Amino acid sequence: MFHPISIPFGCVMLFNVVDLKEGVTVEDVEMTLGEMCNVVKNTYGDDKGGFIAGQVFKYGGFVSEEGSFAEEPEEKRIKPGELAIITYWNSYEQHEKSHADKAFRDKFDELLEFCDDAYETGYEMLWQGVPE
Repeated sequence: MFHPISIPFGCVMLFNVVDLKEGVTVEDVEMTLGEMCNVVKNTYGDDKGGFIAGQVFKYGGFVSEEGSFAEEPEEKRIKPGELAIITYWNSYEQHEKSHADKAFRDKFDELLEFCDDAYETGYEMLWQGVPE
């Protein structure tokens, strides 16, 4: 559960931002989130299913001054949400197929009951590296 992951070159990454409703805490959704992640890992985690690995992050409240550039006013920027769910897949098509499946849909719908908003954007890998 808390082991390092290896991400093969050429995979796709889906970045899901979860914005919790007013008064809902990360602790309130931990069990539902954990169950949803286990469904993904245990149901779609092979070559046929396409799931490679995933990570969940809680928003830390910091924005990099050095790594950010924006001319838009703060209120027009994308809201960071309280959680980021990052998953890696062999293909976007496999991701979409898994997320249309009832096993995933049921758990994701449970999580959405606690949310004001959730959106997921996909990225194709262009580069990766580690220090030499």
